[in-house]
Amino acid sequence: MKTSILDSRDQIKELDKTNVLGSVEQLPDQIEHTWEQLKSFELSNQHKDIKNIVVNGMGGSALGARVIKSLYKNELSVPFEVVNHYQLPNYVDEKTLVVLSSYSGTTEETLAAAEDAQKRNAKIAVITAGGKLKELAEKGNYPSFIIDPKFNPSNQPRMAIGYSVFGQLGLFNALGLLHISDEEVAHTIQLLRAHAKFLAPESIENNTAKLLAFSALDKMLILISAEHLEGATHVFNNQLNENAKNLTAELLIPEMNHHYLESLSFPKHLKDGIYYVLFNSGLFSDHIQKRFALTKDVIEMNAFSAEMVMSVGKSKLQQVWEVIQLGAFTNFYLAMLNGVDPAPIPWVDYFKEKLAK
Repeated sequence: MKTSILDSRDQIKELDKTNVLGSVEQLPDQIEHTWEQLKSFELSNQHKDIKNIVVNGMGGSALGARVIKSLYKNELSVPFEVVNHYQLPNYVDEKTLVVLSSYSGTTEETLAAAEDAQKRNAKIAVITAGGKLKELAEKGNYPSFIIDPKFNPSNQPRMAIGYSVFGQLGLFNALGLLHISDEEVAHTIQLLRAHAKFLAPESIENNTAKLLAFSALDKMLILISAEHLEGATHVFNNQLNENAKNLTAELLIPEMNHHYLESLSFPKHLKDGIYYVLFNSGLFSDHIQKRFALTKDVIEMNAFSAEMVMSVGKSKLQQVWEVIQLGAFTNFYLAMLNGVDPAPIPWVDYFKEKLAK
């Protein structure tokens, strides 16, 4: 691989004004920090008598719920829904746990949902770093995880994914809805720290994140996943949008196999402008693994570029974080190749400013 900006921290710093790379590299520290804080977290008995869970959050603050829903769908004993809206579903009542997630604590949709939850006498829990949502939690004496973002130097909500996901994991663990051991978390952190050495700027040869970024340069990325990796792939996608400012889409196996494959013929001029990345796993069911290989074959037979990424973690939790970490490095490197500072989100800010008028 030729020497490039991706190999030089000094060149990276010229673009990366707020140290987004630091947040990427400190992902294992975010997880460790959060888990230590939440191991002794306790909820009142009234918060344990629930019949369903609704998590409300937007953008980066909703990523944790997406990950949990796909990772633990076979373990969660009550219905679990992620709501990215001002209003909560009609079924929300006093037996519903509503988790309000907003890193800034000022997200208007989440604050509106908080008011809705209070009117319905729902059980409320909060994950935030401050703002009005923190004030609401203190006033209502709601169970809360107040994020101390010491390992998120960029202070970007989407880069606090370790806090967001493990904040919610710790909450549901305390409720007894999930059962996560210290050993499982420790092994996940260990895996991420080992992989980080091969994904860092100093790693020149066979750096998977750099190779993916180079392959994706000036192309639309279409990310394909399944089963426990669906939420992790959505995190990958979200950060590609906000950090790399890159156009993307997501597809899920097996659903896409029933219609999408027939769309690969036209328009022909897009053949060189789209790059498919398939996230496979040896922990997928056998019939899903078979579909991944066939899907890649069909994509390539239609003259598109495609890459298969195989997760190697021994557990589903490890594989989820493996994909999230790879995505964080890849989208950061793609931002560098695109020549943009990954932190500012000018079009989202423009939209919010105009919306507020």
